[in-house]
Amino acid sequence: MNRIQRVKGTRDLLPEDMAKRRYVFEKIREVFEAYGFKEILTPTFEYTKLFELRSGEEVVEQLYAFEDKGGRNISLRPDLTSSVARLFVNSFQTAPKPIRWYYIANMFRYEEPQSGRLREFWQAGVELIGSPNIEADAEVIALLIESYLNTGLREFTVNIGDRVLLDEFAKMLGVKDDIGLMRLIDKKDKMSREDFIKSLKEFGLSEEDIGKVFALIELKGKPDDVLPKAYELFESEIAVEELKKIEELFELLKAYGVEDYALIDFGIARGFDYYTSIVFEAIAPNDLGIGSIGGGGRYDNLIEVFGGKPTPATGFAIGIERLIPILESKGLLPEFKVGSDVFVAYIGKEIEIKKKAIEVTQMLRRAKIRAEYDIQGRKLSKALDYANSIGAKVVIILGKRDLAEGKVTIRDMESGEQRTVPIENTVEEVKKML
Repeated sequence: MNRIQRVKGTRDLLPEDMAKRRYVFEKIREVFEAYGFKEILTPTFEYTKLFELRSGEEVVEQLYAFEDKGGRNISLRPDLTSSVARLFVNSFQTAPKPIRWYYIANMFRYEEPQSGRLREFWQAGVELIGSPNIEADAEVIALLIESYLNTGLREFTVNIGDRVLLDEFAKMLGVKDDIGLMRLIDKKDKMSREDFIKSLKEFGLSEEDIGKVFALIELKGKPDDVLPKAYELFESEIAVEELKKIEELFELLKAYGVEDYALIDFGIARGFDYYTSIVFEAIAPNDLGIGSIGGGGRYDNLIEVFGGKPTPATGFAIGIERLIPILESKGLLPEFKVGSDVFVAYIGKEIEIKKKAIEVTQMLRRAKIRAEYDIQGRKLSKALDYANSIGAKVVIILGKRDLAEGKVTIRDMESGEQRTVPIENTVEEVKKML
């Protein structure tokens, strides 16, 4: 019979992989909860209409969409922001604001797999709902930065842009399809300069306008360097007010102590159409072909799209499948010991010896020591070989004489030394050896 292969774009995660993921999840969770965010989880699948409302019918091409046995159009979630908005509209519109929610969950998108991009992937994210103030934007950006720092990452930046400024820029150029221009700018880093210029010309921009586009996307760096040039480029009152807001944002980030990791990048458009103001992306230099490792922004109109009252909101998601390989490549993940530290072997077939082996194993487990006993009933030499193969540091040996004397033999697998101790002292003696 032919073996069934793993589905394209998915991964089998082995014990060592899960140990790394659990470590990263907990490092991120520590910061999320320190900022007062509370964990939620929504269903793995939603009505497809939920995602169509957010991004239009064309989004279905990237969804795992299907009709269930009841004839309902269902999709696996491609993100959690839409589900959070649905949850808020249904049950939390009158709750005290702001609402601070976080999640660590798997998502699904039908995209071509590549480095850092799978069809099933995990994200850790937050949604801060109910505040229109720039303080909310500063809070989530600082939280994003500190989340990365808590995993040990130091070489990264969070690049901050603004959709309002891009909209104003499109108006300056007289572009009617501002969303189309934003999407083109969003793809610029994946194109050569020549192809980008060609696409801008095909979009209908003149040489002068193309020059302005490059002036815009080259506005990147620290506020003192970038903002004076931005004030010269943008003329409308709306744009000036937005630039003042960005100035305030960076002043607030200084108070958080994270300003060294934040840059202005007015070429950021973000892929989703629902962002309304401040947007941001996290970038960590690497040789793995991985781009953004996370990002987000303000989405003040999304709640209304799903039938709720107008409600401001902002948030982000961290790409776990992108972050972990970068942490590994930089040597920032600890070495993890998976499996048992202690192996309990016994000599003989008598039921009393087996029972005592189980009792000793349970003593260790209840003391929070990772232990297993030889359920295979091997000969001692084979049992020691197995203990060595699983990396057990200590082997406890039980025989008829041990049982009669109320003792066990404890063997240090590294040195080969062994000694006999009373059964009641087993836990104490093992702890000294681990």
